Amino acid sequence: MKISAGIILLTLVSLIGCATPPPYTQQTGVDSSPGRPTVYEDVNTPGRVAGIGLESQDVASMTDKMMGDMLATPILANRNVPPRVIIDSEYFRNESSSRINKNIITDRLRVNLNRASNGRMLFVGRHYADMVEKERSLKRGADGADGAPVVDRGTIKASRSTLGGDFRLGGRITTLDAVNTESGQASRTHQIIYEMVDLESGLIVWSGIYDFKKSARDNIIYR
Repeated sequence: MKISAGIILLTLVSLIGCATPPPYTQQTGVDSSPGRPTVYEDVNTPGRVAGIGLESQDVASMTDKMMGDMLATPILANRNVPPRVIIDSEYFRNESSSRINKNIITDRLRVNLNRASNGRMLFVGRHYADMVEKERSLKRGADGADGAPVVDRGTIKASRSTLGGDFRLGGRITTLDAVNTESGQASRTHQIIYEMVDLESGLIVWSGIYDFKKSARDNIIYR
């Protein structure tokens, strides 16, 4: 009996199809179907994945607002001698129900304020204090044999001590949450307080506040 070429071809295609595993198999429990391509999004706008937590557009908006307000404050930006300020997350507390790395807020504020102040404020890197002290010890011989320096002094004039700060950032993030148990709709009000504190007297020389409220059927996990 002669078998037509068409039947043979159809049989081969069927066998190949059966040999190729589907994207999801019961045996492995793994979905091997191709995922969606990565999409770049503007950090200043809400993204495709959004919930009621603190997100990129909130960070960008509030740090820009705080930066402009601080630059308009004479005691910080219009002194005859530029003040030394410390902006880090050490005293910037998260007491909210939102999960967030505080450094993404304070780092963005410090970097943009440093660039925009154009020398009207000087920034002390207190979060780099350990690095600075180690290098000073190598230059001055504290870690060398018989007190001898391990490295030379570099090109910057040596100082007796590292810089102290005049003002330091403090503040906190707080939230107020509400959930409708019938519909699953949730809302969250964020309140973020920024304050610059005089490091000699404890006087608060500047305060800023940023608040907003979001509502959604929240199914987003923040990491």
